[in-house]
Amino acid sequence: MSLSGLGDTGKAQPPPALFPAPESDTPTPGRRRGGAPRNGPSQHGSPVNGPAPGDDAGRQLVFFGADAAEPAVADLAGLLAGPAEVVRMGGTARLSVRVDAAWRVHVLVAELASRGLAASWEPIEGERHAVRTSYTRVLKPLAAAWLNGSTKRPPAAFHLTGRRLRLWLAAAGTPEPPDCYLLRLGPDDQECWESIGVALAAAGLAGTLVGPAEGGPAYRIAGRRRLARLAELVGGPPPAAPVDAWPARQ
Repeated sequence: MSLSGLGDTGKAQPPPALFPAPESDTPTPGRRRGGAPRNGPSQHGSPVNGPAPGDDAGRQLVFFGADAAEPAVADLAGLLAGPAEVVRMGGTARLSVRVDAAWRVHVLVAELASRGLAASWEPIEGERHAVRTSYTRVLKPLAAAWLNGSTKRPPAAFHLTGRRLRLWLAAAGTPEPPDCYLLRLGPDDQECWESIGVALAAAGLAGTLVGPAEGGPAYRIAGRRRLARLAELVGGPPPAAPVDAWPARQ
């Protein structure tokens, strides 16, 4: 059962049911993701506002935001900051992640395709889905940076950019009304959690670690100011994402 990361959906197995089938999320040169100008309405009917004139912090956030650079394979480190896994086989590697909603499958497959990576998916237990790339040499450097033997751990220079955060949100971000957002972690990645928290703080998103007994593991980003910063960094919601599942500009 597969959904090609290059937009070629197999006839035998359609993608997960979604409302309605989304358009491609691959960025178009000269346009913002979602096709709306920064100060115009998004396709979801919500304003997408730029930083206020003279707002130096806002300009800095845009510079490091998801729209500040073209998609790159290195962005997949954002998935590994969350619950994704990477494994090696010979001179190749494969990345996989389990998600809890069909819209996440559509977003991730499109994001992987925009980086030249074919992806497949399959339903798993509990109405969840597994999304995975093919084994490819392209992912070998990412695996080498993140694996210590078979154990996942962030590299020493790991940091979070807007595009990395956008992928993390697409795979495992959950709003917690009224003023919180959860970024879920890998349940078996305890060795990663502290370093991920440091990277979040360095990005201006200091969070509280929520343990498994409290509904985690996850980092809780709390407060309107941090949520506004998160929204600025990750950009507007992908076409397939429910608007209320994505952090909104304040």
